[in-house]
Amino acid sequence: MRQMHLNLFIQSRGHHEAAWRHPLASPLPLTDIRYTQELARKAEASLFDSLFLADVLGLWNDVESTPFNWLEPITTLAAVATSTSRIGLIATCSTTYTEPYNLARQFASLDHISSGRVGWNIVTTWSPQAGSNFGGIGQVGHADRYERAEEYMSVVKALWDSWADDAVLDDRAGGRYAERMRVKAIQHAGAHYQVQGPLNMPRPPQGRPVFVQAGSSDTGKRFAARHAEAVFTAHLEKAAARAFYNELKALVAAEGRRPAQVLILPGFSPIIGSTEVEAERYAQELNELSDPEVGRQRLSLRFGGYDFSQLPLDTPLSQADFPDPSKNEASRSRTESIVDLVARERPTLRQLLARLAGARGHFTTAGSPEKIADIMQAWFETGAADGFNLMPPVLPHQLDVFSTEVVPILQKRGLFRTAYDGETLRAHFGLSRPDVRFG
Repeated sequence: MRQMHLNLFIQSRGHHEAAWRHPLASPLPLTDIRYTQELARKAEASLFDSLFLADVLGLWNDVESTPFNWLEPITTLAAVATSTSRIGLIATCSTTYTEPYNLARQFASLDHISSGRVGWNIVTTWSPQAGSNFGGIGQVGHADRYERAEEYMSVVKALWDSWADDAVLDDRAGGRYAERMRVKAIQHAGAHYQVQGPLNMPRPPQGRPVFVQAGSSDTGKRFAARHAEAVFTAHLEKAAARAFYNELKALVAAEGRRPAQVLILPGFSPIIGSTEVEAERYAQELNELSDPEVGRQRLSLRFGGYDFSQLPLDTPLSQADFPDPSKNEASRSRTESIVDLVARERPTLRQLLARLAGARGHFTTAGSPEKIADIMQAWFETGAADGFNLMPPVLPHQLDVFSTEVVPILQKRGLFRTAYDGETLRAHFGLSRPDVRFG
């Protein structure tokens, strides 16, 4: 029987922008590694497929009122790997602002450290503040980011394949550590990168990390169809998720790949209470802690710095209040989703910001454990998802509630595992190990 996949997305003290102020949020500093380690152990005890960490390459403009800074994900997951044994570990890293040789080394190391539990969330970095932090490169346009990313993927795949699986002999008696003919240079010379290779460590246990991708623009979907093995996507309602699911699976097949080897995992941020009334009260508490002006600044950043300061908070919005998403050089897919919502529902700015405060444009809802399980089952069984990237609004409290109240319902219905069947992230996701492209 097909079963859903669950990843825990850790961000700040929860995914609601006011989570850090909530009394049930963790008291630990975001820079305390125990915070992430404890959440990872909780998720592993609940048999989650993996842990997912995002990354931001610059300081956001609302640092005074929002803690949006935390430990760098690759080093964080190295520490988490030593305090867990089965759960997968997915780190975000940018193709725009990271040298491919460095990235290949870091993820190969992390896969060895974790005994094959690593995934790479491939991002092309849209945030305008990132560019000024990397050699004055500036913000790179949408098309240029994906052009660089295509070449980048060629380089890192070649580096992970620069050692054959049997290259390491470790023959102490004979004095031969590796078979030199089974290690080769990649000699890449392209438009953006010149990399000689080979990588200076053996091939990772999984062959290469699991490739995760989150772009949902037309260019992003084509990129995912060629490279991704799991796709983290954002939808505000099930119909849009189903349309995306069907389109991406078709694009994967058109690339000559098996659709079952690409998992689609929408973000899902439920507020869970023992009753509907309790859940709604929890949601109201969080929204009352939110500052709409912080939300307005976040919306501006999402639209590449567009000025929304003149929009009144309590007047219904229209598409004319927003710039054309197709011309946005920042987060194109997310802005398209927001403008579609405005056209469909005509919310006020205050209502829109409250909707986005919960999980930045991912699906949010509030309800009892049974309601949450019903929603997840409906998305899973009607072709909208292969599983979910769970985004608890408050951490660790809402993860604890999900684990103790929702997971058992899913297990009782046969929708989620009752034990790990494998040791690696590829095993959890049901993905094949790529053959080495050597020779």
